[in-house]
Order: sequence, then C-alpha cells, then structure tokens
Amino acid sequence: MDNSLARMFRRLRDRLASRFFDTRYGRDLLIKAIGSRTRFITVDNGDHLITFSPADYLGRSVFVKGHFDRDHVDRLMRHLKALGLGIEGKTLLEIGGNIGTHTIYFALTGAFGRIVTVEPDPRNFELLVENITQNGFDELVVPINCAASDIEGQIDFFLHPDNHGKSSPNSRSAADIKIAVPARPVPAILADAGIAEADVGLVWMDIEGYEPIACRSMTSLFERRVSVHCEFTSEFYGAEKAAEFVGFLARYYEDCLVFFNDDSMARMKVADIPLDREQFDILLIP
Repeated sequence: MDNSLARMFRRLRDRLASRFFDTRYGRDLLIKAIGSRTRFITVDNGDHLITFSPADYLGRSVFVKGHFDRDHVDRLMRHLKALGLGIEGKTLLEIGGNIGTHTIYFALTGAFGRIVTVEPDPRNFELLVENITQNGFDELVVPINCAASDIEGQIDFFLHPDNHGKSSPNSRSAADIKIAVPARPVPAILADAGIAEADVGLVWMDIEGYEPIACRSMTSLFERRVSVHCEFTSEFYGAEKAAEFVGFLARYYEDCLVFFNDDSMARMKVADIPLDREQFDILLIP
C-alpha cells in the first residue's frame, strides 16, 4: 500500500472510530478499556464540565450517558414549583455531594441563593471542589468535607473500592476500606458555612443508609418544616429502625411524595411510607 492510500485508510478509519466512540455503546466500551494509570477525565456536557475518576461507577455513567440522574433534579424542581414551595433565593443543603454532579445541576437551575454541599469521602471531595471551581460556582457553593451526623468528632467511614457513591459509615463489603472522617451536626455545618437556618429552603440527602442519624441532627430544620428530599432504604436500616425512622419523620411532617424506582409516584401520609419496598425517594412536604 503506497503512502497516499495508507493516509486515506487512516483518515477513513479515524472518522469511523470517532463516530462509533461518540455513540453510547462506543463510549461504554471506551471507558471500560481505559487503564488504571488514567486518574481523572474531564468531559464537556454542554452546559457544564465534569471531572471524574474512570475507576468509579458514577464517573463511568457520566461518560456514557452525559449525566448522572439529572432527571431526578429536574423532577424535584418541577414538583417543588407545582406545590408552591418557594425556594427562590434560599439555601440548598446538599448532604452527600459526591463529586458534584447534582451540585452542578442544582446550581444551573439558578433557583438558589447559596448551596452548601457536604461530602465525607476524600476521593469525592477532591473532585467536588474541582467541579465547583471549573464551572464558576465558587461564590455560590460552599463545600464542606465531613459527615453530617448526630455527634461532633470523628466516625468510622468505609470507602467502596469501585463505586464511590456507595461509600458510607455502614460497611457492606469485605473489600471496603475503613478510614476516619470528621463528623458534625447539621446546625454546626451551617454555622461554619455562614448560613442561618432560616435561610435553608431545601435539604437534598443521599447518604447510603445514614439518613436516620443525619436527620436526628437537624430537628431544628424539621421544626421549621423545611422541604426535605432523601432516599429511603429499609434494607439499609432494618425493619425495626425503618419503622422508627418513619415515626420520627411523622412527628414533623404529615404529607410526602414517594418516587418509586418504576417511575411511579404517590402522595401519601408520612406515617404510611412503605417499609416493604426497595429503595425509593421521598419528598417531605411542609
């Protein structure tokens, strides 16, 4: 093959490869093939940048789909508006910021005056800060590197090796790596961020089964009947603690929206939150 034919072949090969690897299937193959020497990747998702680890499940999802559950944020914002729950200019308290995907999605809505995002995993926190900065949200978002808890001090924390979003104070795998992380009650976190509790309009919480403990530290927000969106996972809590958690929430809120994994939704009394379903999301309605 002469040089001109070789160049033509390479150009055709490169065009075909570029088209293939710009498909969802191609991106999935590409991210799985990236070796361990690549620590971080940054992708342009149109209205924002996200830097992630290709070794992490969440990062791989962002690379393949262009987002990570952004539709959940959009869904919540629609329901808050439909319910007339005024959050414009208020503070969002995000407990479980991970690498900042949802932080950025919330920031892009323009609805919040400030965002306080709390993340204990040091691997995630490094990327959380990078993603806040590279999207120009340093003035809007305050990142806090700790766990939201009912104690002030340190707690054991277990790093999941290949899904950093599953890292938690609750170990679920022998492969988890145990470290110690700082822990603070929610009022102390807000005070450190310079946020008055009266300014908080929404709590978004996704902390892998630690929700009941974090909630115990924010009763002052519950007494103000702040809107709260969180995961509910009976499997993580156990039947008895799940029932206790529902009883605790029902002291402060009467109604909620429940978003099930089959994309169905139901409005119900908080006291009737089901204990026999797999993981779902709830929105506590003031």
